[in-house]
Amino acid sequence: MTGDGQDTTGPAAPAPPRVGVVGAGAMGSGIAEVAAGAGLDVRVAVRSEDSLQSGRRRLLRSVDRAMAKGRLTETERDALLARTEFAVGLDALADRDLVVEAVREHEADKTEVFAALDKTVLAEDAILASNTSSLPIVRLALATARPGRVVGLHFFSPVPAMPLVELVGSPFSDEDALARAGNFVTDVLGKRALRCPDRTGFVVNSLLIPYLLAAIRMVEQGVAPAAAVDEGMILGCSHPVGPLRLADLIGLDVVAQIAVALHEEYDEPQYAPPALLSRMVAGGLLGRKTGRGFYAHA
Repeated sequence: MTGDGQDTTGPAAPAPPRVGVVGAGAMGSGIAEVAAGAGLDVRVAVRSEDSLQSGRRRLLRSVDRAMAKGRLTETERDALLARTEFAVGLDALADRDLVVEAVREHEADKTEVFAALDKTVLAEDAILASNTSSLPIVRLALATARPGRVVGLHFFSPVPAMPLVELVGSPFSDEDALARAGNFVTDVLGKRALRCPDRTGFVVNSLLIPYLLAAIRMVEQGVAPAAAVDEGMILGCSHPVGPLRLADLIGLDVVAQIAVALHEEYDEPQYAPPALLSRMVAGGLLGRKTGRGFYAHA
């Protein structure tokens, strides 16, 4: 206030968004961790009590690793955990301002989640975002009665370490929703938002998946073992990690799902999943998450 009674403080800053996350797997728990680490009120919705407990354990392991590496103090760790709540059922997300869906990369499952969120999240201007790595956002938006509020926020694994988020708008997405989602990524989480077209695979996976599949074909055809392929790309091309170890980190099931989506969309041979990949997925050799893929993982 000035002496003449005029308010010179300007409008109040908008309240930090109350964030909801659907799913407590590697991606969902990672998104919850970075949002809570940024000081936000976070609620994670899961299907069952078992998922709730496993999600809590996954988050606890991650923040404990961060504390052991000096990235978090014990006080910061405890505050982050206190800001993160887990609940069974989507009803827990009714009061959220921003909800990020992070269930498995299966269109029917994601569509079901968005149809339910549309009936559950009460704020008319709430943003419903998908962490899909390959599906066009327009398909998910059309499962709702508010397609203008639906966007893509594709985080990369591991979420706490990776700085990029692909920001995707469908033909229906409101510019306000995209701007708010972009500000959430950059101003709140401190990550880099890359605006992408609404096409299967967006930018990164349209380039990455054919590269990973080509490496798998080399192993399948006996050109070179996995370790040699990876060593060649690390030492010969200055890649920080080889394609087969990266595929193990992503999850061979996820690589296969994205490849199938790309192949169905574009019908180009470089997107076709190799038989070796399909057999490994069928056999449960999914990489780091199961302890064995192209490599053995402790």
